[in-house]
Amino acid sequence: MEKSLELGNRTRVQEFILLGLSTKLGIRDALFAVFLALYLLTLLENTLIIYLICSHSELHKPMYFFLGNLSCLEMCYVSVTMPTLLMGLWTGLCYVPFTGCMTQLFFFISLICTECTLLASMAYDRYVAICRPLHYPLLMRPWICLGLALSSWLGGLLVSVIKTACIASLSYCGPNVLNHFFCDVSPLLNLSCTHVALTELVDFISAIIILWGSLLVAIASYVAIGRTVLGMPSAAARHKAFSTCASHLVVVGIFYSATIFIYARPSRIEAMDLNKMLSVIYTVVTPMCNPIIYCLRNREVQSAFRRTMRWSPI
Repeated sequence: MEKSLELGNRTRVQEFILLGLSTKLGIRDALFAVFLALYLLTLLENTLIIYLICSHSELHKPMYFFLGNLSCLEMCYVSVTMPTLLMGLWTGLCYVPFTGCMTQLFFFISLICTECTLLASMAYDRYVAICRPLHYPLLMRPWICLGLALSSWLGGLLVSVIKTACIASLSYCGPNVLNHFFCDVSPLLNLSCTHVALTELVDFISAIIILWGSLLVAIASYVAIGRTVLGMPSAAARHKAFSTCASHLVVVGIFYSATIFIYARPSRIEAMDLNKMLSVIYTVVTPMCNPIIYCLRNREVQSAFRRTMRWSPI
């Protein structure tokens, strides 16, 4: 009798319940409208950036190639987490099957790892452009840019396969309530009824390789850029060089500040409300702001946009 009861208590969880952002009806309705508008705006902005980069030959440069990849990534990124967020705000609770939760986790991990390495590639591109301008056409040849982009996407997929397999192999015996708006690593580890040391070790190693590795590349690039810019004799040249990097620095700072706090250490995070707020920053706010910070303030992109609007029939 006791043995059958123990087996019953260890029945595998078939679905997870996401609590979302708020349980108050009035607040949920307002947040639903806000986040739906942000989601549609994000898709519109990034679609516009991709169209401009593809349709204007003057934007066929390494910097805009990476920005196009980033815009594509942001559209995928926000489309992975936003549906469950909106569903939770609409219904109060969001019920996600176990396989659906692991699928969402797989794409989320893949995209966040891809963004880390893509931001590092963009920092390297700016380093070569400012510190070694004469070698820029050679060092950033099209096939090298393509290789960096493919490495970012494929590396994210590889890391995600390993991490998701480890998390999916854990036993979830109940409860099945996730205090989050999507299936994230930390809340899933908190629900596991088995030993998670190996999974946390894998999470820690991947964070060292992907998160800290890409951050060190970005920091090293910008330290070298800073030295080069400060050594320029002309104030106008310094201002021009700094303006080409300022946007990337802002995005890197916002993205890494949030992700390092959550994922840099392998321990289970208990402050889930803070975790959710930080997750909103890099899953909702950053994808919406990146096109504005990166491209829509850029003179070449603005010029391409104005020409596109003049060609469009009124």
